[in-house]
Amino acid sequence: MQYGFSKTIDIPYEQAIEKVTAELKKEGFGVLTFIDVKETLKQKINVDFKKYAILGACNPPIAHKALQTEEELGLLLPCNVIVYEKDGRTQVSIFDPMVMTWIMENDQMKLIAAEVQEKLQRVLKAI
Repeated sequence: MQYGFSKTIDIPYEQAIEKVTAELKKEGFGVLTFIDVKETLKQKINVDFKKYAILGACNPPIAHKALQTEEELGLLLPCNVIVYEKDGRTQVSIFDPMVMTWIMENDQMKLIAAEVQEKLQRVLKAI
């Protein structure tokens, strides 16, 4: 199942996180949460893992509109973006908000999800 869109880039992991964050900001998104999976797994269960981060992105005006349309949408927010190292390169993957509409019977949400999808695809294209 395809539930996101991805891009492999040739910039270091740390710079990729900065670039993704900057491009999200240009599209009106802030990063509400940042999970350093490598560090978390090391601290919690003492295992080594590759550099891997989960960024919880949110565009407040769109989130507000969407939550007014579908109260339970909070179960699917924020929009997650992952950045990780793979085979010496950096992978960036972004959740496709249209996937949310597969489980909702709400035509208004399809329009909102399409708007968010366009913005997130521009982010991926810009990095």
